Amino acid sequence: MTDTARWKSTVYVGGLAPAVTSTTLQEAFLPFGEIADVSLPRNENPNTAAAEPHRGFAYVEFEDAEDAKEAIDNMDQAELFGRVVKVSAAKAPKSAGQVLGGKTAVWEQEGWLAEHAVSEEDRLATEQAQNARPVDPMQGLEGLDVAGPKPE
Repeated sequence: MTDTARWKSTVYVGGLAPAVTSTTLQEAFLPFGEIADVSLPRNENPNTAAAEPHRGFAYVEFEDAEDAKEAIDNMDQAELFGRVVKVSAAKAPKSAGQVLGGKTAVWEQEGWLAEHAVSEEDRLATEQAQNARPVDPMQGLEGLDVAGPKPE
C-alpha cells in the first residue's frame, strides 16, 4: 500500500482516557472493518508517564479506506471510557525538512531553491549595476553652500 493510500485509510482518535490501550482501540474499531495497525504514541515526559501512559490520541489504520470512513461516521463524538472522543481522517505529516523550525535551512530545501533561484540574466544585470561608475550624490548641489533663502 502506498503512503497516500495508507493515510486515506487511517483515522485519528483524540481525547482518549489514560486507561485506553491499543487492545481497547482494536476492539472498539473492529466492527467497522479489518484493522492493519493501531498506533498509540507514548508519553515522553517521565514525570507524567505513570499517570498518563500515552499522549491522549491514537491512529487506527484500516485495510480499506471505506472502513475508515465508516469508523469516522460512527465513532466521532462517541463515548469511550467516560470521555467523548474525536475521530477524524488522519492528516499525512509534513516532511521534517519542509516545516518551519525544521533542522534544514530553508535555502537548502529543494522547493525553496527552485522557487527563489535568481536567473542568470538577473545576476548579470546586478553585477553590471554594481560595477558601473557610481553617481555623485552631491552633483547639482553647487552653490547651495549658504543656508536660508536666496538674497535678492
